[in-house]
Amino acid sequence: MSAFEFFFSFYGLLLGLSVAELVGGFARVLHERERVRFGWLTPMLAAFVALDVATFWNQAWVIFRGAPFNHALLIAGLIIAAVFYTAASVTFPRVSAEGVHDRIDLDDHFWKHRRLVFGCIMTANLIVGLMFMALMSADAGFAALSTTRLWVGFGIFFFTTATAAFAPWRPAVIGSLLIVLAYSLWTVAMSAINLMTAGGWSPPMAGG
Repeated sequence: MSAFEFFFSFYGLLLGLSVAELVGGFARVLHERERVRFGWLTPMLAAFVALDVATFWNQAWVIFRGAPFNHALLIAGLIIAAVFYTAASVTFPRVSAEGVHDRIDLDDHFWKHRRLVFGCIMTANLIVGLMFMALMSADAGFAALSTTRLWVGFGIFFFTTATAAFAPWRPAVIGSLLIVLAYSLWTVAMSAINLMTAGGWSPPMAGG
């Protein structure tokens, strides 16, 4: 087992718990849909968090695949994944059989918890961003990854996420959520286009 495989067996498991928490939270509110007012804000927030978790899975391949085994990296991975798990665990409300006559409004839940969720996402991205900048300053290979598109995207992400977390004006919060979600979807679309341009991937060998 390589150093990256060992690290990712730990890091990927912890990030996977965040995905499970998001999917489980959605399933719980769907199960109680008769007393849930869905709205659009919490589902959009959940989509954004899920896309960002997937982005971190991708970043692990870019940043950590050449890293040696190191205890500090395991702790860094633990902190990043724990912050993501915290965000994922409060994206949807806890729904239980108790209080079955209580109505649940997901838009209200969004406004109560958006600072915590967006704040956690900002924190996790800031940790990885600082690690990436440190690597770029120390290694020419990482420095070559520094592009205008990278830093423009970084700026868009942090500005919109900070606005969504802390802006007191609700239209600004909603607009920032729409922008950062659209940006996340755009990066996925660009990756899909690159995949198709490259010809996809090779089929398995016959008899393999």
